[in-house]
Amino acid sequence: MTRIALDPFVTDLDGESARLRAAGPLAEVELPGGVHCYAVTHHAEARQLLTDTRIVKDINVWNAWQRGEIPMDWPLIGLANPGRSMLTVDGADHRRLRTLVAQALTVKRVERLRAGIEALTKASLDRLAALPKGERVDLKAEFAYPLPMNVISELMGVDSADHPRLKELFEKFFSTQTPPEEVPQMMADLGELFTKIVDDKRENPGDDLTSALIAASENGDRLTDEEIVNTLQLIIAAGHETTISLIVNAVVALQTHPEQREQVLGGQVPWENVIEETLRWNTPTSHVLIRFATEDIEVGDKVLPKGEALIVSFGALGRDEAQHGPTAGDFDITRSPNRHIAFGHGPHVCPGAALSRLEAGVALPALYERFPELELAVPASELRNKPIVTQNDLHELPVDLG
Repeated sequence: MTRIALDPFVTDLDGESARLRAAGPLAEVELPGGVHCYAVTHHAEARQLLTDTRIVKDINVWNAWQRGEIPMDWPLIGLANPGRSMLTVDGADHRRLRTLVAQALTVKRVERLRAGIEALTKASLDRLAALPKGERVDLKAEFAYPLPMNVISELMGVDSADHPRLKELFEKFFSTQTPPEEVPQMMADLGELFTKIVDDKRENPGDDLTSALIAASENGDRLTDEEIVNTLQLIIAAGHETTISLIVNAVVALQTHPEQREQVLGGQVPWENVIEETLRWNTPTSHVLIRFATEDIEVGDKVLPKGEALIVSFGALGRDEAQHGPTAGDFDITRSPNRHIAFGHGPHVCPGAALSRLEAGVALPALYERFPELELAVPASELRNKPIVTQNDLHELPVDLG
């Protein structure tokens, strides 16, 4: 099996995803830092493995970890071993941790957040409209980032004064270019910041999910302080990064497919279709780290060996022709059916999927209603991804608002 090295600079994500798909449903890959693992790259096999109880999240199953081959200053250590949360446990412990979060993020409860999201969106658009006419704007920094960060922070009870420090630390957390000597301190700083947030909420509880997690722990649900802190960090990280990329990628897709943009702006196609097709075609999450095989598992005509690590390559499987047909490589908002798994599958599907869809469903039509003449300020070919192998994340999105 030929090993495919994932580009730490993410210079050609589409090309890399195509190579992964061509390697078969199970590809042997090398993560930045020289760490070996396997990737599932086809839709059907991903669904199968995401519900296979022989695939677990316990890092102690990993042969390379047991042999001491994974250094604590590896740039991706925070994603491979982020501490105890629903991201790293299975079975009853996973259900216990996930239930508390999922109950707060049901579709019905998330819908109650709509008015607040609409208000935040309007405020962001008002700020954009107040800029000097003709000024180039980084839509990611000025619109796509603040909205989900403010929404998830309000949901979790995180003070906006912490946003600059969170942004700085998460930049290092996700990047493959963080110097190894800075990784341990970065992880310690993140832990310290989220511990402070939890301690403050314990002293001054509010109507937020962090306070609810603390209360549940005190009422017998047996969450440890570590689980609360790590759950808060997980939700903040995942709750804003995915939605930023979803909004940005949808705008790029619409601007580079003007006929389809006119269809949705004219009301012939609903915005829901734009969101689902963006999730499939240019998914916010390129690769999800990391699970481990407790025994040899057949995947197509290959075998995932016992004790080896597995990542799920959503960027590859979103354009799998076996699932989406011969036009899988095309952006098509009229695609039906559109059964992607961009938010995962099975017991570990993202509990924040409804919130991300709602935010994008509010933000995108409001953006185009306010700025119908919006145009990319540079050719799409000049847009560059950040050096993050897990997130499909642009450095910036320069636009002219018109």
